Amino acid sequence: MLLDVNKLEERDFNHTYREIHNQADTWLDVYGLYEEREADIDKFLEKIGKDVKVIFTGAGTSEYVGNVLVDHLKTHGDLDFESIATTDLVSAPYLYFKKEQKTLLVSFARSGNSPESLAAVKLGQDLVDDFYNLPITCAKDGKLAQGLKDDPNSYVFLEPYITNDKGFAMTNSFSSMLLAALLIFDRKTDNKKEVVKKVSDLAKEVYQREGELEELVNFDFNRIAYLGSGPLGKLTKEARLKILELTAGEVVTIWDSSMGFRHGPKSFVDENTLLISFVSSNPYTRVYDLDLLDEVKADGIAKKIIGIGNSDLDRDYQLVFEEDGLEDAYLALPYIVIAQLVALITSLRVGNRPDNPSRSGTVNRVVKGVTIHEYK
Repeated sequence: MLLDVNKLEERDFNHTYREIHNQADTWLDVYGLYEEREADIDKFLEKIGKDVKVIFTGAGTSEYVGNVLVDHLKTHGDLDFESIATTDLVSAPYLYFKKEQKTLLVSFARSGNSPESLAAVKLGQDLVDDFYNLPITCAKDGKLAQGLKDDPNSYVFLEPYITNDKGFAMTNSFSSMLLAALLIFDRKTDNKKEVVKKVSDLAKEVYQREGELEELVNFDFNRIAYLGSGPLGKLTKEARLKILELTAGEVVTIWDSSMGFRHGPKSFVDENTLLISFVSSNPYTRVYDLDLLDEVKADGIAKKIIGIGNSDLDRDYQLVFEEDGLEDAYLALPYIVIAQLVALITSLRVGNRPDNPSRSGTVNRVVKGVTIHEYK
């Protein structure tokens, strides 16, 4: 058994394991904080008005929070949303920041110390006449939170202290920032407290079925493909990154939409490939996800196929967590827990040290070596 709690220190996965397992309870705490702050947040957003462009931003995992949100908020939000990486905002600000376009920058940041996050805020302040910030960050002492806490055009949403992950890979911080933003900007989902309880319960079921999951993925594969559609399609990028980070690139990874996978990327599949799909809860979208999985299974090449869904897929490759009524953006929370555990299991299988996986030391928990050049 790879996920042996008696070997957390010996195999150097104490932080990563515990942070993955903290999430179900942390989400309940995030909801509690949101409930306390809801009136203040709404007052801040009302001051800004509806004629605003909202840019979700971050780098790496923090960027992917916004990517998952955007599709859902196109139908469940009441503002104009876009997701743009800080790395893009900083390297080419003239493409995204418009002087006369009122802008709200929502920065997702675990530490709040990434140079790109700080530079994106400054560029927005310099280039946009009517500019606002709503950072969602896991570190109250981080430079982002400290720099904006007294700014009248900013509202800092601080996550529970426990979300400032000590492990190398962002886990609890990712899902908690995603949940906070859903609570703030989703205007059409009712009974949010009940929804958060449901996703928390689903994550606890994932923990209970950890042995089953380990049995499914503890075999000799060296490639993994993550597929999905809509918000779950965007989640695949984060799932892919966890494998890449925790195995230090020893397992090759790819992500794509279910339908897009046919258009060339399917050539990635060989006899050493594990393919995992986050199957949509939307009945229409769901059939496209399943069509692709059926096709790959019929090809007879991939070593294993797993479809993850919230109801019976009527397939022999299914991993089902029964829950009706949750939309894909909320299912992304327990589903990323599954992907995090897959990455942790795989990291241990290939002999890596998950809390410190970069053997070369050239990849760091908080990015280093970034030069921010003056924009003229």
